[in-house]
Amino acid sequence: MDKHSYLSAADLAQIEQYYQLYLQNPEQLDESWRKFFEGFEFSRTHFSLKNSSSDTIPDEFKVVNLINAYRERGHLFTLTNPVRTRRKYLPTLDLENFDLTQADLEKEFHAGHKLGIGNAKLKDIIAHLQTTYCRTIGVEYRYIRNPKITDWLRSRMESTRNLPAFTLEFKKQILQKLSEAVLFEKFIHKKFPGQKRFSLEGAEALIPALDAIIEKGASVGIEEFVIGMPHRGRLNVLANILHKSYNQIFSEFQGREFDDEAVLGDVKYHLGYTSYTQTSDGKNVRLSLSPNPSHLETVSPVVEGIVRNRIDHHYKGDFNKIVPILIHGDASIAGQGIVYEVIQMSDLPGYKTGGTVHLIVNNQLGFTTNYLDARTSTYCTDVAKTIQSPIFHVNADDVEAVVYTIQLAMEFREIFHRDVFVDLLGYRKYGHNEGDEPRFTQPILYKTIERHPNPREIYIEKLKQEGMLEASDAKQIEKLFNELLEKELDDTKNIEKAKITSFLEAEWKGIRRATPKDFESSPDTFLPKETLDKLADVIFSYPAGKKIFAKIIKLQDERRKLWFDKGMADWAIGELLAYGSILNEGKMVRLSGQDVRRGTFSHRHAVLMMEDSEETYIPLENISDKQGRFEVYNSLLSEYGVLGFDYGYAVASPENLVIWEAQFGDFFNGAQIIIDQFISSAEEKWNVMNGMVMLLPHGFEGQGPEHSSARMERFLQLCAENNIQIANCTTPANFFHLLRRQQHREIRKPLVVFTPKSLLRHPACMSPVSDFTTGGFKEVFDDVQVDKSGVESLVFVAGKLYYDLLAEREKTGKIDRAIIRIEQLHPFPHVQLQKIISQYPNVKYFLWVQEEPANMGAWVYMRDKFKTLAPLTLFACRPASGSPATGSGITHKLQQQRIIDKVFGRCTCEWANEECDMQCVEIKE
Repeated sequence: MDKHSYLSAADLAQIEQYYQLYLQNPEQLDESWRKFFEGFEFSRTHFSLKNSSSDTIPDEFKVVNLINAYRERGHLFTLTNPVRTRRKYLPTLDLENFDLTQADLEKEFHAGHKLGIGNAKLKDIIAHLQTTYCRTIGVEYRYIRNPKITDWLRSRMESTRNLPAFTLEFKKQILQKLSEAVLFEKFIHKKFPGQKRFSLEGAEALIPALDAIIEKGASVGIEEFVIGMPHRGRLNVLANILHKSYNQIFSEFQGREFDDEAVLGDVKYHLGYTSYTQTSDGKNVRLSLSPNPSHLETVSPVVEGIVRNRIDHHYKGDFNKIVPILIHGDASIAGQGIVYEVIQMSDLPGYKTGGTVHLIVNNQLGFTTNYLDARTSTYCTDVAKTIQSPIFHVNADDVEAVVYTIQLAMEFREIFHRDVFVDLLGYRKYGHNEGDEPRFTQPILYKTIERHPNPREIYIEKLKQEGMLEASDAKQIEKLFNELLEKELDDTKNIEKAKITSFLEAEWKGIRRATPKDFESSPDTFLPKETLDKLADVIFSYPAGKKIFAKIIKLQDERRKLWFDKGMADWAIGELLAYGSILNEGKMVRLSGQDVRRGTFSHRHAVLMMEDSEETYIPLENISDKQGRFEVYNSLLSEYGVLGFDYGYAVASPENLVIWEAQFGDFFNGAQIIIDQFISSAEEKWNVMNGMVMLLPHGFEGQGPEHSSARMERFLQLCAENNIQIANCTTPANFFHLLRRQQHREIRKPLVVFTPKSLLRHPACMSPVSDFTTGGFKEVFDDVQVDKSGVESLVFVAGKLYYDLLAEREKTGKIDRAIIRIEQLHPFPHVQLQKIISQYPNVKYFLWVQEEPANMGAWVYMRDKFKTLAPLTLFACRPASGSPATGSGITHKLQQQRIIDKVFGRCTCEWANEECDMQCVEIKE
């Protein structure tokens, strides 16, 4: 080890650079450097007159390097760990590593100006640094490239030495919140032994920390906080921060059935809540805790989306009114990739929320995994460095240090509107849950934890030593709080059924729960031609005098001719008219995803690009003076994070149309957790409705296994109780009506649309203007080109395959086969299909046809749904496969043609030959 490691050429060169700047333009330097060089000049003159040793001035630089080392690496040598011995790091901050000696401790150095303490002895400089950077608070911030931020943090911390200076009244408030946290956990442990609660014990300082965030935030104008957190500590946060009644929480421990039969519910430590609280100085603050499954970090993008929505709509773009708080575990923040996706959104135009406060409840282990096995990085929070966020590490046993750090973090957020991380180093008193035995895997650690006093006991002792608290006062607090809890527990006798309070209930007033009747028909969503023409005129226009990309001008002109001259619309026209019409009604449309501005397949072009500048023109922003906001954002290359964000955005505003589009439909599987845990199940679990739309490009066009199937079967497997809507439209007008229907009903359900690729430009995939000026969304299209009495086979199909079948029928002339298009797969259009089938008196065969392999697509779902309607007797598709599609263009065409041949030619296998290489089976039950 080089003990002179801090006297690098780089350090001295930087100091020399600063010195030259001081001589030429001193006002451009930070005040601490100006003070230092003033002292340096004085020292040089003073010592020159006395012919002092030439070593004096270099010694000043050694002290400067020592100061910088504390700022950069002091966090490695702190007292932040309450139950473990810190790992050893080299080089240390010992004097010899800076070419200083014990004899220098009594010497006075002008480098003290850099700390704001003026000329000072080296021992006093070190004491100042030790107190600031090496006690129960450790700070990482020197990697931040913005000097305004680093200078502010340095000045703010070194001026106070990171020491709290709280009044007696405020200390009593801290003790009260800490007592509530500790005693609440003890009470539940005593009254409900063995039940899972995922206690906060070992990190109870989280409760006074959250209380401090709310108090500090309210004092600077914050009106709302939205919290996302895992299950550990959730009950404590619900009770002591959001003030969910203790008796309601206790009743949930007693396992009562839910009062709403349509709600299956969830375990108590996954539930959300919204409430209002009043701060100590009388300010009203709205608090929301988002429901979250056991997928710990999944709630993070959801919370960010909720907050962004509130910023956009309720607070008119003001980031100073609402703050997202994300609470992480140490294992999850280090191990879950979604954390990185979310923080990479933090300063992007379509996703920024003005800075998130991240709190890490650091138990120093995962389920049973030691932290040394849980990450490669030094700290669990190292991911924060990728976005230049400051990181505070604080001992969770030192509750005043925790509160001080939280206040500092909140202050930082409000000034710089950037994310900030506070790592609360504590421990977990019990195992993963209260019935688990942690000594199976952590025997040594839990011997220490068993003997360790809780944070309340530590704080009471501190206050007693300071003469600020009598033992009787602490006992009185405990007595009164336990009496309150006993009364609340006794009150649960009057609670007959459990109730799940709807999260963000106020935002959903006027939206009712859906019934089966709602899906037996769709409302009219047509518009007068005059209105559509006005919309089309704006959408197909572009500003004169602007050098718009030539191909876009050609495209706009072609669309205008298609609509106004030919009276037709392709897919893009239908889609853009849907957005324009919704905007024209004063509602917002938000569209985000990878490359959505132009669309993956260059069909949308919602944003027009210039040839010679970065300027853009967005026609949908120019519908009218009273239109709703149109926002279209090309997202970062994320599915999990962005879909979660947009889901959260939609949760907060049912009146707006929120859409996430996958670049290719199969890419949604990168966000499968959001779909499983939120989109498909949140209403039944948490009484949380949502109306977001997912657009998933889907269709077998020979593009290989990665770009053919959007895995329709996975969504259909999730379908039950009309929980989500699944559609595969075949006409631009029906897509137009589908999007409008989403905002023109009294209900909201998530909508998954399998959108086309080849149909975007297919000459047959056109809709006449009359289809936009009459009716609404059609769940099923009957075949209007056949004589119903002469039809022997009903062929049911969804999506683009319809056009291939239609072309083959026109080619072969076999009009004994009617092709019925099912546009909405779920909720299954039973009533609509029954009406159509009843019109065909001579049908012998009912055939389901799909492009997907037999073990994929809609086949299994359709087979079950048709049992009570008209049992399917035949089906044709690609053979069962582990891969969705072939990578060979020749094989693709051959397979596609064989499916078509089966429908119109029956082929040589006569539907039942096992040697046939296509899936073509007669169903016998």
